[in-house]
Amino acid sequence: MKLNELLGIEFPFIQGGMANIATGEFAAAVSNAGALGLIGAGGMSPEMFREHIHKCRSLTDKPFGVNIMLMHPQVDELAKIAAEEHVAVITTGAGNPGPYVAMWKASGAKVFPVVAAVSLAKTMEKAGVDGVIAEGTESGGHVGDTTTMALVPQVCDAVKIPVIAAGGIASGRQLLAAYALGACGVQVGTCLLVSEECPIHENYKQAVLKASDRSTVVTGRSVNAPVRVIRNQMTRDYIAREKAGADRMELEHFTLGSLRRAVFDGDTKTGSLMAGQVAGMLHEIRPLRAIFEELSRDCDACLAELNNK
Repeated sequence: MKLNELLGIEFPFIQGGMANIATGEFAAAVSNAGALGLIGAGGMSPEMFREHIHKCRSLTDKPFGVNIMLMHPQVDELAKIAAEEHVAVITTGAGNPGPYVAMWKASGAKVFPVVAAVSLAKTMEKAGVDGVIAEGTESGGHVGDTTTMALVPQVCDAVKIPVIAAGGIASGRQLLAAYALGACGVQVGTCLLVSEECPIHENYKQAVLKASDRSTVVTGRSVNAPVRVIRNQMTRDYIAREKAGADRMELEHFTLGSLRRAVFDGDTKTGSLMAGQVAGMLHEIRPLRAIFEELSRDCDACLAELNNK
């Protein structure tokens, strides 16, 4: 079963739950355009989180979901709110959502944790989740070590629940590849940064459009906090501190507020411009609907071309 059939949406696409970007308004816009919009709880207080859910619900009658980062200091409250609000879909990142799965399922939600390893996918299947999002290291933001091409088929072979591919997907060719690897749909993020509806600062969008295939770098691997971002003055200073032996606390303090500076202020020098390796494939700002239609159309065309060879 394709992801769109499983979720009752038009396209088999989930929008990534990008902190400070995935607002209630943006999630509603994504859902109205035919995919599944997500509200990213990262960077939100519990009160803000509930407000964004209400805002999204007022702007769309389509299914939408939320993403909860399990490292959030108020994760218990966020998890409870998601259940109380009967959100249709809950995705998670940065940890094991096992303690919350029963509560979320009882509320009627479908649960899809993001996993970066086969072992976690197996654990999640035992916990009773509806599927997993296998996210490769090509993606923007917090990343694992394994590439999408290697991770997705291994996860598909290891579990019987649906697998959604994420990381490095911005074209019909890549969507078709995800299907070939065994995925039932995809999660996309970077290609939506350059949508008309995306609320990030124009400077951030232009930085993504100017990116090449080698414009991103992963910071924080030395302290087990890897994050993929577009190279700038901040990343150069960060990596220099890493090489000098800075610990995790010092590095986190150094980047405090950097994502907000990028998203809201358009600070492309000291801001954290989270983006995946597919940034080099993006060349124009378009409506969400146009992005989704092209992904689907080009996937079909690529399959037809292969069948005719």
